[in-house]
Amino acid sequence: MKTIYSTITQFRGSHYDFGVMQGEKLRDSLSVINRENQWKVRKPRFSINVEEAKQAITRFAPGVWEELNGLQDALQWPIERVLKEFGGYRVDYVRSGCSVLTGDHYLIRNYDYHPKTYEGRYMLYQPTDGVGYAIIGPSQRVTGRMDGMNEKGLAIGYNFMHRKNPGDGFICCMIGRLILESCANVTEAVEMLKEIPHRHSFSYIVYDGNGETYIIETSPRGVEVRQSNACTNHFEIMKHENRNHLVDSKRRLDAMQMKQHELSSAHEAFRLLNDRDKGVFSDLYSSWAGTIHTSAYLPREMKAWFALGGDQGPTVIDFRKWLDGEELKIERITGNVDTNIPFLHMNEGADWFQSK
Repeated sequence: MKTIYSTITQFRGSHYDFGVMQGEKLRDSLSVINRENQWKVRKPRFSINVEEAKQAITRFAPGVWEELNGLQDALQWPIERVLKEFGGYRVDYVRSGCSVLTGDHYLIRNYDYHPKTYEGRYMLYQPTDGVGYAIIGPSQRVTGRMDGMNEKGLAIGYNFMHRKNPGDGFICCMIGRLILESCANVTEAVEMLKEIPHRHSFSYIVYDGNGETYIIETSPRGVEVRQSNACTNHFEIMKHENRNHLVDSKRRLDAMQMKQHELSSAHEAFRLLNDRDKGVFSDLYSSWAGTIHTSAYLPREMKAWFALGGDQGPTVIDFRKWLDGEELKIERITGNVDTNIPFLHMNEGADWFQSK
């Protein structure tokens, strides 16, 4: 077992200042060093067009562009490098797992991926420049969000489908950020997901205080919307877009659906996803599909739960109190995962020179 952590960052201020603060913390960090080494092995399969990226980002969330400017000024990088690392537009992505379950006023999500990509940053951000909503959730590629909830009670998670035939567009974590930044409810989220250009094929699961769940199946070639309370890594409508090997995805979906009618609380649903013996949690870290964290969002209570690794009790954060100005007392969340693979933010050698 390896003990891992996520650092909690709390910030209230403009998007630009938020970017500066993050850039100052990232400078010379293991995350930046490991990512730089990763690029030496895995060359980017995309090109950066600064003006095109700017127009794409500012169309949906102008504050995020200001955050990128702040990152650039703090890191003293060319804007092309900032966009390659943090812009979330036209960036390639690889396979992963993930499971999402919603129920009576909760959305719970397992984030399944490779440790060498995990940033270990749990963010609470309240903008003061009048652009965008306050957001809570773990970050990916710094500016993106793996999952999260905003001040309006809109929660989101996503599940990977495939990366065949990518298009010009945003990757999943930036799409998660754009939705939380700009949408107040599931209706607005569905409409934005129809408009956003998608680089790869993912399902986005959105949920708000009204208790409705929408699963939006997306690819560079189309978008379909359905209603369901459980989702893993295959499409139900756009089946022609599915991968050939869906056994594990369908097994995890069955595990959730078989137990869903027995769940009487968010706590029981959390245990279904986070307990290692329930059939949803995954230890397949070397296959890019091991469960690193379990998140829960309760819009009615405006609370977020978070746990690293399996068989963990969640850390509970009262987002409403934080929005009202009450700072969190904790600075770090810890947990245990059954792997020796190095983590991007914690260990040297979290690169691809020697696959582990």
